[in-house]
Amino acid sequence: MTKKPTCLVVDDETDIRELLVMTLERMGIETFSACCVDEAKSLLTERAYGLCITDMQMPNGSGLDLLHHINEFHTGLPVAVITAHGSAENAVRALKAGAFDYLSKPISLKELRPVVESALKLTTRTNTSQPDTLDMIGGSEQIRYVRTMIAKLARSQAPVYISGESGSGKELAAKLIHKNSPRADAPFIAVNCGAIPENLMESEFFGYKKGAFTGANQDKEGMFQAANGGTLFLDEVADLPLLMQVKLLRAIQEKKVRMVGSTSEEAVDVRIISATHKNLAEMMDNSQFRKDLYYRLNVIQLKMPALRDRPADIPLIAEVLLNKLCANQHIPVPKIDSDALTYISTLPFPGNVRELENMLERALALCDGESITIEDLLVEDNTAARLTTDEFNLDQAEELTLPDYLENVEKKAIIQALNKTNQNKTAAAKLLGVTFRTLRYRLTKLGLSKETDADQQSENE
Repeated sequence: MTKKPTCLVVDDETDIRELLVMTLERMGIETFSACCVDEAKSLLTERAYGLCITDMQMPNGSGLDLLHHINEFHTGLPVAVITAHGSAENAVRALKAGAFDYLSKPISLKELRPVVESALKLTTRTNTSQPDTLDMIGGSEQIRYVRTMIAKLARSQAPVYISGESGSGKELAAKLIHKNSPRADAPFIAVNCGAIPENLMESEFFGYKKGAFTGANQDKEGMFQAANGGTLFLDEVADLPLLMQVKLLRAIQEKKVRMVGSTSEEAVDVRIISATHKNLAEMMDNSQFRKDLYYRLNVIQLKMPALRDRPADIPLIAEVLLNKLCANQHIPVPKIDSDALTYISTLPFPGNVRELENMLERALALCDGESITIEDLLVEDNTAARLTTDEFNLDQAEELTLPDYLENVEKKAIIQALNKTNQNKTAAAKLLGVTFRTLRYRLTKLGLSKETDADQQSENE
């Protein structure tokens, strides 16, 4: 026989306490209640609970006091706090202190049920599985910290703000938080806020009713409804216009949305994770981003480290990326030679993992199929070209000056690209990541140019 889940309800108001107990019992949850913090502490010593629901304001102690006690002596017990209607500050304080989620008075069954179900799922997952964060590759101290934070954040419903440079893995972190949370079986919806036209933003986020505007031939749900029960990832949230920021803030605080053309609001159970490579605090100071929304999104912050700050991870990441690229192309995986690995570990990579992947994809096209060398990685207009003299392995070419050595490397790259594209200069330029005009100029400068009518035709096209 399956053991019934248990819940502890703590509230000094008898009516609310009894209503919660009755509602939870109807949901099949064995429920115990306390009228104050001291009584709750006593009950916590008698048995294990799957969830604790506590009021924030009580005569002899607050919900935060009880939350801190549970965090210290009953680790792993999810706590949902009850806040006064419209008291966003108390909700944020509780979430920052480690609360699983919050409920606003007056409590509705539509709001209560998903919170309880998510908390009980979390307790079950904690007892049966370990966090899966292996997709976050690396063994550096910085990435180990990120994996630890992801495991912690997966246990909460608090909004998370992920900061970091472009290409540093912000969306991957958001996906892993979702994957390890009680919401894992529900949708993960990612949206690039900068890619939605301003006039369509409200209908894209909240949906619209039939007849709301010209062309609205039927009801259409928005991204909040699509993510109901799951996670909504707002990438590049700094690009939201100010008017939309107001509407987003209300949706997050009230856990309700109003479809365009509707006269009523509907409850949604969505966890918000946001990210941007821009400085939100600076934008807030310049009145480009609302302070109230900033503090509502930035309840817990996770900062993704730049790739250059964890060079020890680069060889392993390069190996994983190369295997993925070769699998997609159904070709054997070449080896990255030791000099090339040493070389890429010294690069600044302003584009982070995304730039490393692009570099490897280009090198894969230029290499001999068996190994990737430094020469395969050195392509004009590539960030990789920013090297110091000792990174060129010049001891293998003692009689060459640095310009001569670079010229030879460039010739080899161009010749390989032309051979791979059957001497098609337009295709070779694309493979090398340069324009057709630039390739023609380099061919002439390096003495490799053989002008043809076909070349001129390619340029005109």
